[in-house]
Amino acid sequence: MKTKKQKRWIIALPALILMILITNYLLDSEIFEPYKKYIILIKKVSTSIFIILIILLIKRIIDRLIIPQAQTEGDQYNLRRFTRLVTTVLILLVISSFLFQNLYAIAVSFGVISVIIGFALQAPISSFIAWIYIVFRRPYQVGDRVQISHFRGDVMEISYLYTILWECSGDYLGNDRRSGRTIHFPNSIILKDQVINYSGPHFPYIWNETAIQIAYTSDLTFVENCLIKATQRDFLEQYPDLPTKRLEVLAPTVYYRVNTYAWLEAVISYPVEPEDTTGRRNRILRYALPLLNEFPDKVKFPSGTNR
Repeated sequence: MKTKKQKRWIIALPALILMILITNYLLDSEIFEPYKKYIILIKKVSTSIFIILIILLIKRIIDRLIIPQAQTEGDQYNLRRFTRLVTTVLILLVISSFLFQNLYAIAVSFGVISVIIGFALQAPISSFIAWIYIVFRRPYQVGDRVQISHFRGDVMEISYLYTILWECSGDYLGNDRRSGRTIHFPNSIILKDQVINYSGPHFPYIWNETAIQIAYTSDLTFVENCLIKATQRDFLEQYPDLPTKRLEVLAPTVYYRVNTYAWLEAVISYPVEPEDTTGRRNRILRYALPLLNEFPDKVKFPSGTNR
């Protein structure tokens, strides 16, 4: 539906532009000579409308042809926001130039008003500048999982003045799933605080780990092989098309550490997409525990009062 609407606009705008050109041409004919004093005003109005239609047509072409070429959804979102802002500013300039013929007076008035507004609206202006920084430097984009100050979640929207996160973890969850709550904060925060992006464009995974407790008398080599086998099985099921070299870089590893309660902890470290940390941990345990329980003489787990 949206695509059809865009197509209609791309067809309608050139038609309107052509009609204005034809109208301006006809206004110069002798037929309208008696109405010359009105024709000047009509031409100014039609010229302003003509320029506005050209601006809107260029925006529609960018929306239709250029923005879809962006690699990520975040880039597309930022480009749409930026083109919308530029279009609005240009249209306002065209309208101002029509209403006020003295452009120098407009510039002076605009400068004075800007100084007054600057003092009155320091916080929103800071957030708007931060939005420009977000668009061009891209510390985060829509869809990324980030931590900014004490806020943590998935970016839902980046407006000119604020960002909306879909909170993960939070006060009521002990895992990395979305809590269902949204967080609104001004963009200006990123100019003062650090931004941690878990979904960076250079490496789409974070490293996570899962630990299980075993006895010191367990066969450590067997435990390590079982954990790696379970982790690799899950990873290949989730990403079956990854090349071999990529799989080598993302290979899981096992290390051991001493537990406070006199048991040994076997810890499997593995890559995971930020939104799938809890799901991947559960799948690894479901695959690994049957392999380990199959040989109780090689692997002993805490049981009963022996914890």
